[in-house]
Amino acid sequence: MDKGLIIFLNGTSSSGKTSIAMEMKKQGDIPFHHLSVDQFLHNYDQFIDTTYPDIKPIREVEHHVMTDILFEPINSLYCATIKLFSEMGLNVIVDTVISNDKWFNEFYDLLSDYPIMFVGVHCSKEELTRREQRRGDRAIGLAHSQFDYVYSYDEYDLEMNTEELSSAACAEKILDYIKSDPDQSAFKKLNRREVKHHKRNSF
Repeated sequence: MDKGLIIFLNGTSSSGKTSIAMEMKKQGDIPFHHLSVDQFLHNYDQFIDTTYPDIKPIREVEHHVMTDILFEPINSLYCATIKLFSEMGLNVIVDTVISNDKWFNEFYDLLSDYPIMFVGVHCSKEELTRREQRRGDRAIGLAHSQFDYVYSYDEYDLEMNTEELSSAACAEKILDYIKSDPDQSAFKKLNRREVKHHKRNSF
């Protein structure tokens, strides 16, 4: 059995990745499993709340401290789960934001030998701000802080602009590309990056 195809949607927060993933799951021709890093973080919070309902912290811990402690190990588990699904022959839609060199290298080292379709999901800064304001569950300016890094790649198997195309049209474009049986090679042309100091982004 072949390894499952990994659809890596590369875009900032609010660029439309989740909406595209939902549309891809609706169609019946090719089965997909949507793996969102937000779900992993939410499920961890739910696990703690359910398993330790009476927990009472002795001292206050700021949110950024919790993020610094927890995000990287949860992100490592997230990447490992993508690899496991592909090993089981399951097609995966990757829905995360890789916004620094360390996270990119972890993803690259673990998955670069796997069948990855690297899809650029583009959106202007102005529209990203409008979407953040409409959503109300993202800090205003988060997408801007990710923008330059996320869109620094110059190799894609497929690119699309979510201001010009609906989520359904983007999903159809991806599916048509898969059905054309292309050689997914863009991600393999990328290289590991020199790790620099990075400021963590919140999701």
